[in-house]
Amino acid sequence: MALLSSKQNSEALAADRVSALFHEDGWDIQRQPCVGSFRPDWVAGKGAVRYVIELKSMREGRPDRVIALLSQAILEAGRYADHSAMKPLAIVHVSQTSASLWRKVEQFHSTFAPHVAIGIVSEAGESHFIGPSLEALNVKAPRNPSRGKHAKPHKASDLFSDLNQWMLKVLLAPELPEHLLTAPRRDLANSSQLADAANVSAMSASRFVRRLQEEGFLDDSGSSFQLVRRQELFHRWRSAAMRSSPELRMSYLIPASGARQLHKVVSKLDACVGLFAAADLLRLGHVSGVAPYVYVRRLMAADNAGWPGLVSAAPGEPAQIILKQSNVPGSLFRGAVRVGDMLVSDVLQIWLDASGHPARGVEQAEFLRSSALAGVLREFE
Repeated sequence: MALLSSKQNSEALAADRVSALFHEDGWDIQRQPCVGSFRPDWVAGKGAVRYVIELKSMREGRPDRVIALLSQAILEAGRYADHSAMKPLAIVHVSQTSASLWRKVEQFHSTFAPHVAIGIVSEAGESHFIGPSLEALNVKAPRNPSRGKHAKPHKASDLFSDLNQWMLKVLLAPELPEHLLTAPRRDLANSSQLADAANVSAMSASRFVRRLQEEGFLDDSGSSFQLVRRQELFHRWRSAAMRSSPELRMSYLIPASGARQLHKVVSKLDACVGLFAAADLLRLGHVSGVAPYVYVRRLMAADNAGWPGLVSAAPGEPAQIILKQSNVPGSLFRGAVRVGDMLVSDVLQIWLDASGHPARGVEQAEFLRSSALAGVLREFE
């Protein structure tokens, strides 16, 4: 019975570790879904990419045994994928990985199963993945970890991952009206309550709260969580949000008023109005004359089939609408508000996006800071 209990604990640890890894990178995960007559461990989706996942776990990291278990996971994930339109992903969780183990796994994968995505995840926090859209899940082990202590490997962007930005919005939601941010509004005193409010895994919320505490951004001494040292927090959040992302400069296929055409485009797509047009729709506009930005989860080719009602803007002509792929689709779409039947970026998202926009974005961000966000950004300069 003790052996069975140990195996169950190992499998539970593997499931928690892997699901937290995907959640933190903004993946939507469904546990043990029906795929034909099968029940794989997970289905994970992000943008247009969807994986059917088989997870195996073992304590030791001997290459021969890891590769044998990985082979089984590859066969099972491939079988599930045959009964769906998804890609197969095989993952093995071990207590500890090594450069030698990963080299042998890579060689095996390239020789025998290059068509299947794979991952090796360690209990200590290191992870290696091969497959489309999985690069952000790779986490390196720290150099020279302190003796006798488990190191805490993490990427520099961990604090402001897609999922963590959403949880920041949930923590700030009580300070903002509902028409400016869609999020639960309640006092949160622990990570379990945050997980429930934000609809994320308990491990994701616990890791996020611990990181905020380590950075000195969270006061948990009272009856509910309070974000502190906001000037530093928001400076770093704004910097993390200034990553470039793909965009397409488009024109309307049929001429009409901009407002009518914008409404038609957004209603036909899984899209969200952003930046200056979003500020206008929330009655917080300060800058005019900029083409409306519309955020999508993933950009496709600039053709009529992919974007109904739109065509590529002619060279040298100003765009009438700009389609932009969001770097944080989970946070953006969860926090978005509805104006009529259009999704519109929440006020925090508009401030973050406008802060890094070259066309008078600083003016719009400053207007929001001194008006709708005055209470939230009270320490920000």
